[in-house]
Amino acid sequence: MHNSTHNDIKIIAILGSTGSIGTQTLEVVKENPSLFKVVLLTGNANAALLIEQAIAFRPQHVAICDESQYPAVKEALAGYEIRVHGGHQAITELVTLPEINIVLTAMVGFAGLEPTIAAIKAGKTIALANKETLVVAGDIITELAQQHNVKILPVDSEHSAIFQCLVGEENNPIEKIILTASGGPFRGRNAEFLANVTREDALKHPNWVMGAKITIDSASLMNKGLEVIEAKWLFGLTADQIEVIVHPQSIVHSLVQFQDGSIKAQMGLPDMKLPIQYALAYPNRVQNNFKRFDFTAYPNLSFEQPDTKTFRNLALVFDALHKGGNMPCIVNAANEVAVAAFLHKKIGFLAMSDVIEACMQQVFFIARPNLTDYLNTDRETRIFAHNFINNIPHKVLQFDTNN
Repeated sequence: MHNSTHNDIKIIAILGSTGSIGTQTLEVVKENPSLFKVVLLTGNANAALLIEQAIAFRPQHVAICDESQYPAVKEALAGYEIRVHGGHQAITELVTLPEINIVLTAMVGFAGLEPTIAAIKAGKTIALANKETLVVAGDIITELAQQHNVKILPVDSEHSAIFQCLVGEENNPIEKIILTASGGPFRGRNAEFLANVTREDALKHPNWVMGAKITIDSASLMNKGLEVIEAKWLFGLTADQIEVIVHPQSIVHSLVQFQDGSIKAQMGLPDMKLPIQYALAYPNRVQNNFKRFDFTAYPNLSFEQPDTKTFRNLALVFDALHKGGNMPCIVNAANEVAVAAFLHKKIGFLAMSDVIEACMQQVFFIARPNLTDYLNTDRETRIFAHNFINNIPHKVLQFDTNN
């Protein structure tokens, strides 16, 4: 018998419910029906999974971004009391529904920005799994959240770790934070090795199960770079207060060092359901039956410096952070295009950094961008990146003049 009354139930919208974070969020909801109820599910193009989730969880609203899939979703859910919507704009409107308490944003990439802004303006608590939102427009998002007195609760395991270490330390300044990185599947490899890695090699992550884009970002250390920018905004830090350390076992999720030199770490087995549950139930911790960490199973936890000469993305991100303005937005857009090109076997692994660097040098820099500037920068960077990729001399094609 649970003590919670109906009023204690948190009403949740999940943006990106068909992705890796979205599906794990639904598992957390399913395990805690007395605590959480879903009223809105949105997916990008995976209509079949969205339909299945809608039938299982019975939200009042379902939205699919890809409008060509809308008729199929509408037809499949016709017999249920579920309203079906199509297109990106619908999602931006639905997040403002008065009954919603928490909006979990797990859409991939730049697409998450506008719905997040709408949710903040409507006073919703944000459980943030879409790191690009803060990477692209961290200044706008954090300012809006302050204006509307909205909490942004991080869902990323590293930022959740920092957040957990800071509970109770509200009046104590942070000296620095240390974000841990697994190092990905290519840790310790040199540029010669990386020049020839395939899409399949890069998609095998040693510790975490994630979607394709974030897995590639993890292999290139760009994921850690994006997290560095996100941490700057979430915790009000300068670039010099953020350090990245490679920790292959992924047990220490991140650390905070205070001005007295004391360091707090948050640890546990790598399982995304823990930070998801923490964000949804905050400030309470919810009992669960997740596997527990056993120190004797990990007699050695190791830490090493990241190799930013081989994995240039991390160095490029720190450059962008020091420069400020729309530079992180440029990096994000260039990376999205570069990763897609790598996944489609159009460019090699190391060329992703070349694309990002070229965009940083060529796309117009704006020191104090507004939202329109960010939208334009994103669009211009993507166009430039596509053109740059199409002009990269390709080993196979350069001899074949007939194509």
